[in-house]
Amino acid sequence: MRRSEFERAVADEFGAQSVALLSDLTLQPLGNRTAREALADGEAPRSVWLALCAEADVPAARRYGVGRLDPRER
Repeated sequence: MRRSEFERAVADEFGAQSVALLSDLTLQPLGNRTAREALADGEAPRSVWLALCAEADVPAARRYGVGRLDPRER
């Protein structure tokens, strides 16, 4: 997962709450850091996404493959 995919996935899943979640919610699996702190420390966006999903009880069906742009039509 690229950083841009992470940002799209967070915006799509959490909408207007995404800014607050990234900055305020501490994620135990990432050492009680916020998502922003973990990313700034070099944590992989995929790890941060999965930790955020687990903490926010996002269903498994919405955790994988999100954030990717749809393939271009030819």
